[in-house]
Amino acid sequence: MLKIKNIEVVYNEVVLVIKGLSLEVNEGEIVSLLGANGAGKSTTLKSISGLLKTEDGETTKGSILFESYDITRANPSEIVKKGIFQVMEGRRCIADMTIEENLRLGAHTRTDRKIIKNDIEEVMNFFPRLRERKGLSGYLSGGEQQMLAIGRALMAKPKIILMDEPSMGLSPMLVKEVFDIIRKLNKELGITILLVEQNAKLALNLSSRSYIMENGKIVMEGKSEDLLENEDVKEFYLGGGNDNRKSFKDLKSYKRRKRWL
Repeated sequence: MLKIKNIEVVYNEVVLVIKGLSLEVNEGEIVSLLGANGAGKSTTLKSISGLLKTEDGETTKGSILFESYDITRANPSEIVKKGIFQVMEGRRCIADMTIEENLRLGAHTRTDRKIIKNDIEEVMNFFPRLRERKGLSGYLSGGEQQMLAIGRALMAKPKIILMDEPSMGLSPMLVKEVFDIIRKLNKELGITILLVEQNAKLALNLSSRSYIMENGKIVMEGKSEDLLENEDVKEFYLGGGNDNRKSFKDLKSYKRRKRWL
């Protein structure tokens, strides 16, 4: 469904952030993209959704194909129409607009205006808590705002949703609820998910396949269940690893000789 081939991304015509990155997402999958802060995960999502242009970024090499269409330099509105929607990091709900007004924003590229009201009802049925809340979206809790952000994405009738840090700023209980929602979107609505997430363990347990980024490059990929058992992944992303490495000095030494760098 989605194929990224050897892309490079440059900011301000100077700073090289993504260096020859390639990944694939098949229809119906949940695929996670993991890595430390600054690895280039969010930039990768923005290169797919066309939002790099808003930050003086540009995909200078390689190609991004969605259902065989080249969207490498397409406008964001065209990309949304084709079926890709990004749920931004930090949710980005419009605080001084109502829940319904925020949901209508998600449908701004659609031409079938007559059924939008019915679609809002469907989103409210999917997220009953949003129906209970009244007033402006700025008064919603973090978890409710994340539900609203996902609901806004559903209003665009997407084939694939790009999720950027959906657990950010949420309590453990709400994180579990949001991840259950993502699983439900995939299983019940058949929406493909590309997930960027700092909570590596949750992301690996949710997804079928995963990619790990370091310094703008993919350094490891495979089935999520295999990566969960990988000693390097345990050490650097899951807080575990071989019990023989006990001292902080040994840990630093081990980090200096990462086998994938």
